[in-house]
Amino acid sequence: MSLLQTATDALRLDGVRKDFGDRHALQSLSLGIAPGEVYALLGPNGAGKTTTLNLILGFLDADGGRIEVAGIDVARDRLGARARIAYLPETVMLHPQLDAIENLSYFALLGGRRIDGKQARDLLTQAGLQAEAHTRRAGGFSKGMRQKVGLAIALAKDAQLLLLDEPTSGLDASAANDLSHGVRAASRRGVAVLMATHDLYRVKDVAHRLGILSAGRLLTERRTAELSASQIEALYLQELDAAGAVAA
Repeated sequence: MSLLQTATDALRLDGVRKDFGDRHALQSLSLGIAPGEVYALLGPNGAGKTTTLNLILGFLDADGGRIEVAGIDVARDRLGARARIAYLPETVMLHPQLDAIENLSYFALLGGRRIDGKQARDLLTQAGLQAEAHTRRAGGFSKGMRQKVGLAIALAKDAQLLLLDEPTSGLDASAANDLSHGVRAASRRGVAVLMATHDLYRVKDVAHRLGILSAGRLLTERRTAELSASQIEALYLQELDAAGAVAA
């Protein structure tokens, strides 16, 4: 049972199950995330993190349980739920010939929202992209810079739920720190954030709660304020070891 599940949750998963043949990718997963809360979903490869995100986005159908985004049942109204979600994948693809502002404006327009230059600059700044890069072509951007533009695109959607898939993978410490600032900015705006990640130390800086997933089962949930970064790492290894996910 989740530490926090209320009628006002931006995201609710109740007993969600997903099978791929004989493999149980998710086994009765339940969690809730409140508006403005950042929840880190931790787990090794194959734990079910990406499957969870794909189920929330409606790219996969659950075999059991219920998923709600801002009170909308994903199974009944996939497009309505998806309209309230912003998604930042592990690798962000931008138009290389467009600069950051142009990319942001273009993708925002595809999502049905028109933004002006000032709004674009404000969103890019919130996402951690330096001002001098706002008018540079994206073809020369590092992965960290692309991730920041991707976060700005997500923020521009004005969604109620932000899904992040390994957002700091392959980033140096400075870029990861900038991206964390962007996630906190989204949280301050009341956006609920579900972050699937391996970055244990970043979890302490950004997340309000964490859940450890292994073989499709949620092993434990904890509030990050109660733990140091080293305690999060110890808890993670202890839970996976107890579940048989890591070698003794």
